[in-house]
Amino acid sequence: MAAEGALDPGAGAGKKRQRKAEPAVDESELLTVPDGWKEEPFTRENNPKGLLEESSFATLFPKYREAYLKECWPLVQKALSECFVKAELDLIEGSMTVATTKKTFDPYVIVRARDLIKLLARSVPFEQAVRILQDDMACDIIKIGTLVRNRERFIKRRQRLLGPKGSTLKALELLTTCYIMIQGNTVSALGPFNGLKEVRKVVLDTMKNIHPIYNIKALMIKRELSKDPELRTKSWDRFLPKFKHKNVSKRKEPKKKNVKKEYTPFPPPQPDSKIDKELESGEYFLKKSQRRRKKLDEVKTKQAEAVSKRQEERNKAFIPPEEKTAIKPQEVSTSTKIDVNAIKEKVKKAKSKKLGALPEAEVKQKLVSDKKKNK
Repeated sequence: MAAEGALDPGAGAGKKRQRKAEPAVDESELLTVPDGWKEEPFTRENNPKGLLEESSFATLFPKYREAYLKECWPLVQKALSECFVKAELDLIEGSMTVATTKKTFDPYVIVRARDLIKLLARSVPFEQAVRILQDDMACDIIKIGTLVRNRERFIKRRQRLLGPKGSTLKALELLTTCYIMIQGNTVSALGPFNGLKEVRKVVLDTMKNIHPIYNIKALMIKRELSKDPELRTKSWDRFLPKFKHKNVSKRKEPKKKNVKKEYTPFPPPQPDSKIDKELESGEYFLKKSQRRRKKLDEVKTKQAEAVSKRQEERNKAFIPPEEKTAIKPQEVSTSTKIDVNAIKEKVKKAKSKKLGALPEAEVKQKLVSDKKKNK
């Protein structure tokens, strides 16, 4: 008996074959990683015999990093010796070299050691660069020097990554859980793989004149959506903001704009000839002597106007400027007469005010004492 869904042997060649119905597989189940799952560390038991051949990597470093590397090199050697990797610093040539030894059992540790010296050469401090030796850490050195041709424009866009007082860079580090170092023509990033992917996208978009604040806003929304277990496996396109690109031209507009005239099928009117103009003004019918006189009169009137204008300009120097109105000084009273009676009344009032607060017995005593003094 034939299997279910299979074609009978006597069936015609024209008929299509019936395929077996495969069960639908949810792709989200294949891509999900269980929470709290970690890859087991690579130990000597996994590779007891070690490596067959020696591998080494070398990288150059700039002159200004020489003093720092000289100080922290013993710490670098100590960190690499735990992984059985030897490190050498050549100050004459200006290079750092890492190489495997006979005791090295992890084949990938030399690649991590190479990344360590690369990060140290790109001005990353040792405290951060040594984290690359951990299994869950990776690094990415993004070259941005050749992405923008104009040097001034390149500096402005690189400054956008830093932001005011480094606020944009700090926000990006918090959202991606990566350490980011911007130095010269490169951006060095150190952190988990997912974070490095986002950092590279933001850096390249910034160099393409897309402000990093847009990507930071999208990252903040993604961070909140990832916390919801129901939305983890669904599309987030409806939640993410969509920014429209505005192509604003910075070309200056000319002062005089040539406005196109409306198209007309008829030709423009023929201009008047010299004879037509003379006929209109009546000069055509004048004699030669009359024409000469008219021309002379026109010349004389023009000369007279020019002379009058010139004279006015010369006379401007002799016109006195407008003087400000003088402020009259206030008359000070010179009278030295003193009203004695008015002064006495004022003194009495002042005394009465002071004595009003005292009891009657004290007031009488004061009045008697004043009279004795006056005598």
